[in-house]
Amino acid sequence: MGEVNRKRLKELAKREYNNVCADCEYPNPDWASVTIGVFLCYECALIHRGLGSHISIAKSFELDNWDQASLLTMERNGNELAKQHYEKVLREQWIRAKYERKEFMNKSDAVYNRGYMEGFLMKKGKKDKKLEKRKFVLSQVDQTLKYYVKNNSKTPKAVINISDLNAIFCDPCKMKTVKNPNALHLTYLKDGYTRSIYVYSEDGKEIVEWYNAIRAAKFHYLQIAYPTCSPDELLPHLTRDFVKEGWLWKTGPKVGDSYKKRWFILDYRKLMYLEDPLDPYPKGEIYLGEKSKQFNISSGIPPPLKQLHFGFILKTPDRTWLFSAETEEERKSWIHSISSVLETPESPQDSSVYLRQNLRNSFSYKHNKSRDSSSSNNRNSGSSLTGGTIRKGKNFFSFS
Repeated sequence: MGEVNRKRLKELAKREYNNVCADCEYPNPDWASVTIGVFLCYECALIHRGLGSHISIAKSFELDNWDQASLLTMERNGNELAKQHYEKVLREQWIRAKYERKEFMNKSDAVYNRGYMEGFLMKKGKKDKKLEKRKFVLSQVDQTLKYYVKNNSKTPKAVINISDLNAIFCDPCKMKTVKNPNALHLTYLKDGYTRSIYVYSEDGKEIVEWYNAIRAAKFHYLQIAYPTCSPDELLPHLTRDFVKEGWLWKTGPKVGDSYKKRWFILDYRKLMYLEDPLDPYPKGEIYLGEKSKQFNISSGIPPPLKQLHFGFILKTPDRTWLFSAETEEERKSWIHSISSVLETPESPQDSSVYLRQNLRNSFSYKHNKSRDSSSSNNRNSGSSLTGGTIRKGKNFFSFS
């Protein structure tokens, strides 16, 4: 089967767009990223490997094993689709930055290298999801991003630490109410939970400058926090794209709970689910450790547990999660993406995140139970048992 898949892979690499490296356009690529689904030359493949396996898993046509799931990813994606997905906003702004603004001829002239940026962006409201004009201030010295409800406000509505901030270009496909490709999805930690903010600009140049300014401020922070690390070691940690996003169905923690459709975001070791893709907070967050620590994922759902569409199971040390995808292809894609995270060894920083989340969820469960044992509408509904002790009995399931 491996040789058959390898032969098919080489056939895909001969197709138009796939026959050059996705990043530098060097001809006849003999490597590929099975996470992103693009064909690469050897030099770019080395850079992809430096990004970390949670972002890109680069494999050689000849030296690595090609299973059916990896081949399926390459067949489903390819260089052309990947460029359309990842370069929606950047393509025009790259050309303008290069020739019109000549940013790469004199680095000091770039707005995002000045250590301070101030301006107005359209922000989606937390409750009504209406677009509202907000003043944003990014300070490299203070290591914060602040935004204000009113232009003359002295007190910011929120102060976001650069160390906790991530920024990615938002895929317009999930924007139901606002058809604007110039959008950023900002995430940060607030009270131990992941907070999302969506900001927009009519000018693509402006949104790219904010993105680059955040990266520059993050780089400055990391240089101070980790003075012995080289720039090459710090660059992968400036911002990170989500591994995968999309709709799935999940059940509650009780046996007999019905499936509910949720928007899932795989952000490295954090699997979040939301009622709506633009919700400010997830309904729940699942930490993904490594396989050697009782984290595992498998296809199918055994009876007598409820079946729906194309199911799969995620096991953590504290709970078994039942999920379902609309198609077999989507199920394989989610299993492959989550497996790539579980197979990556945890760092000390990852372990500390797991400990904080366990303590947070354990407290949240006890607090909510004592306040109102019948309430199920708290922010972490569906996952408040994740970090505590799972009750045994007919209302809850567990199996090894």
